[in-house]
Amino acid sequence: MAGINQVLSFLRRPQAIVLTLVLLAQAAAFYSFAGAEQAPPIRPLKQSPAVFGTWEMVSEGVIEQEVLDVLRADDTMTRLYRDGATGRLANLFVAYFRTQRTGQSPHSPKNCLPGSGWVPSTSEIMTIPIEGLPEPIRVNRYVVSRGDEKSVVLYWYQTPWRVIASEYEAKFYLVVDSIRYHRSDTALVRVVTPVIGDDEQAATEAAVDFVKAFFLPLRQYLPS
Repeated sequence: MAGINQVLSFLRRPQAIVLTLVLLAQAAAFYSFAGAEQAPPIRPLKQSPAVFGTWEMVSEGVIEQEVLDVLRADDTMTRLYRDGATGRLANLFVAYFRTQRTGQSPHSPKNCLPGSGWVPSTSEIMTIPIEGLPEPIRVNRYVVSRGDEKSVVLYWYQTPWRVIASEYEAKFYLVVDSIRYHRSDTALVRVVTPVIGDDEQAATEAAVDFVKAFFLPLRQYLPS
């Protein structure tokens, strides 16, 4: 009985009510617009530039098949870049989903990183001004560690109309865009830079500089 009372108590909370309404709306939208997707094809991510400003690709990684089977993305890319000006390294990972109506959706790095042994120590949302955009983009910033290694992680969800940091906002706009545009395509973009000498600020600045360099060119290969 105590367990049932705890469940009922949770369901009465505002957060649970909002989440329930979002899920119900999401289900209704998906059923109402089944088969009505209008997402245009995108260019293969592997055709994206090997050079972004002073950042040049060092290597192109291969994602293991078992990871791809879990991810279920329509296209993926993982690359290592080096800044010719500073020697800093940055890993760029992109996963594109043409539709989210068949159970395919981005996996939050909040869940994936701990599963890989990385422990988060800092979490926040930060803004990055992009030259050519009227407003800065909002992204998640994480500092994670595994043994003696430490890294700064920036990630966001990118749709044809917006950049989204919050997982909850991503679900909300998924419903809105499915109804308004008959589209649910999205991409997860993640940048990882190693922390050297415990200097988290320098690693963050490198990650931000990399994002500023690739954001507009990469957008040509993402939903638009």
